[in-house]
Amino acid sequence: MVCFPQLTRRTSVTEIPSREGYVEFGDYRTWYRVTGEITPERLPLVVAHGGPGCTHDYVDSFKDIAALDGRAVIHYDQLGNGNSTRLPEKGQDFWTVQLFLDELDRLLRHLGIQDRYAFLGQSWGGMLGSEHAVQRPAGLKAFIIANSPANMRTWVAEANRLRQELPAEIQATLLRHEEAGTLTDPEYIAASKAFYDRHVCRVVPWPEEVARTFAIMDEDNTVYRNMNGPTEFHVIGTLKDWTIEDRLHSIVAPTLLISGRYDEATPLVVEPYVENVPGCRWVVFENSSHMPHVEEKDLCLKTVSDFLRELDQS
Repeated sequence: MVCFPQLTRRTSVTEIPSREGYVEFGDYRTWYRVTGEITPERLPLVVAHGGPGCTHDYVDSFKDIAALDGRAVIHYDQLGNGNSTRLPEKGQDFWTVQLFLDELDRLLRHLGIQDRYAFLGQSWGGMLGSEHAVQRPAGLKAFIIANSPANMRTWVAEANRLRQELPAEIQATLLRHEEAGTLTDPEYIAASKAFYDRHVCRVVPWPEEVARTFAIMDEDNTVYRNMNGPTEFHVIGTLKDWTIEDRLHSIVAPTLLISGRYDEATPLVVEPYVENVPGCRWVVFENSSHMPHVEEKDLCLKTVSDFLRELDQS
């Protein structure tokens, strides 16, 4: 694990100003929130949630970095999710990686930070961030990949390996419903949660912000269903063959990779970033799975903040 110097908390997040707004994106709107003030002294940090199809809620804790070091932290709900325009009628041909890259570019321009910013992507957000970073945008000064696969085939293989470690009766329930196609059955959903409690978020019960994201996805799973599939280990959507392994060498932004010891993003899943992104640092959180920002919040936020402080003058 990389060690960083001690950082003293400056103020309470409740004292940090925030503002919300919408970015016009074609015929649609993207919701965003800025916590803290955008200043020349600190790189503004854009945080992209996972899924695809989650919301900003479960990664909300990253806003506390604004209290740690005085930088602006920007959250947004990607199109189709949360507070942004919902499009339940759209099919697989609409939900593309390029769509979300274009949305990100529009957000950066709207906020006027396209020439100087940091980006943190969690899970799918890191995949999106990697697609952005390989284009070598001049304004990207720091990149944090949090719990993200570099190849979906590896992700699925590892998820199914972890699934085999679940109790036999849970495995049988999952298989029975998958063979029957009854993937929305409450019994299947309950059995799936046994995997999530081990490898997605080990805090039980789930914190309110994590539960809120999953509740919103239960209301509208359009993006997740089309791009991923019904569960983390049953990936049948458009991303099933996605990989960026052979393009990672193109990333030039200083890069930090974080993952959890019990993460569904296992070492095999994330190692391509370490092996192929020049100078990539890797920090493993020993008491976390897929959400160190929740499971080991203080240490995770400090690690990200310290990394960014090294690059604020870049």
